[in-house]
Amino acid sequence: MRERDDMTFPFEEYQRRLSELRQRMAKRLLDAVIITDPENLMYLTDYQTTGYSYFQALVVPLEDEPFMITRMMEESNVHARTWVEKTRPYSDTGDAIQMLIEALREFGLSDKVLGYERNSYFFPAYHQDYFKTAFKGGRLMDCFGIVEEGRKCKSNYELDAMRIAAKAAKAGLYAGIDACRAGVTENEIGGAISEAMFSAGGDFPAVMPYVTSGPRTMIGHATWEGRTVQPGDHVFLEIGGCYRRYHAALMRTVICGELTDSMYKAQETMKSALRHIRAEMRPGLTVSDADHIVRSIITENDVGAKLITRSGYSIGIAFPPSWDEGYIVSLKGGDSSVLEPGMTFHVIPWMWGVDGDKTCGISDTFYITEDGCGSFFEDVPQDFSLRPEVPQAPTPRPDTPAREPAAEKEKELKHSGKKHKADKKR
Repeated sequence: MRERDDMTFPFEEYQRRLSELRQRMAKRLLDAVIITDPENLMYLTDYQTTGYSYFQALVVPLEDEPFMITRMMEESNVHARTWVEKTRPYSDTGDAIQMLIEALREFGLSDKVLGYERNSYFFPAYHQDYFKTAFKGGRLMDCFGIVEEGRKCKSNYELDAMRIAAKAAKAGLYAGIDACRAGVTENEIGGAISEAMFSAGGDFPAVMPYVTSGPRTMIGHATWEGRTVQPGDHVFLEIGGCYRRYHAALMRTVICGELTDSMYKAQETMKSALRHIRAEMRPGLTVSDADHIVRSIITENDVGAKLITRSGYSIGIAFPPSWDEGYIVSLKGGDSSVLEPGMTFHVIPWMWGVDGDKTCGISDTFYITEDGCGSFFEDVPQDFSLRPEVPQAPTPRPDTPAREPAAEKEKELKHSGKKHKADKKR
């Protein structure tokens, strides 16, 4: 490992992550693991690129030095960003899997027991078939989840990164609310959110903000498509701020007109769900119980709405196409997993089908503490924002964090990291 002081977190944090991974490898009798998931590569080494659709892998032996297989163009990211010293790149006319096979042979792993992430989006079936056919001397085992086991509980360094992401999300939210009024397009609202997030120091998120208005709020995972907001419309906003691939997300609802009785009831129901789940979320509570608390409150409504999804999901490191870590932990029935300190969840007691034709949302991103949970959006009002029904000039937006240059944000994270240097538990 090449020690350096210009990564997202202190070098010791990556040493800890690698050491804990090797402990899990030893328990599973693995001589090495082949890691291909972009989020896991980032977690272990600080490696990132937008070119992750090309095959890339970190091979971690139980005792020897790790090495990476990348497309030749991406090798620069290994040297510029990570502690990894050994790379074996392949050209655009080369064969990625053949390079992996040759490197395993070169480093004495061709007759060993190797784990690989069978469920990784970026180790497709045709690559896996080729690899299994060509790897004849050793034994292959599915080790999916072996890195995620470390990722599910965030260290204090990671929580600090998510706080910076939350600042970007808040800046985007306030700009989006300010932009919502009859006569503007969803695109203009989305543009205002994005400009504010990036100006506040946020990175590009794994998913751009969700902005839908009126009847389009009933379309799942839709975002702006040019529709003009009409008088009396409501606007659904879901925003994920990002910093160094760490995310924090929240939902809010804007009404361009008056608050109807049914929308008021929906607002109060969602606020109640968030209030109750926050009071109950703590180490030892099961995932299923957490889901039940939220779901039972949302279900008991008289405005015709439903909670048609899980009630929350783990959130942290993410690359497109999704900002969630729900494949690690999701709040849904039937899961007896227990909450632990350091877990982070986007809790989403949103309501689909108010009055049969409206979707609205209020959500929060929580982090589990030693005896309860905290919020990344403690100071963000939850009530629906009311905007004028007729077009008018934008009003001054609520106070938002002052723009901070990226360098200052990195300095903030590094400084906060020093406070936690003694925290080696996770």
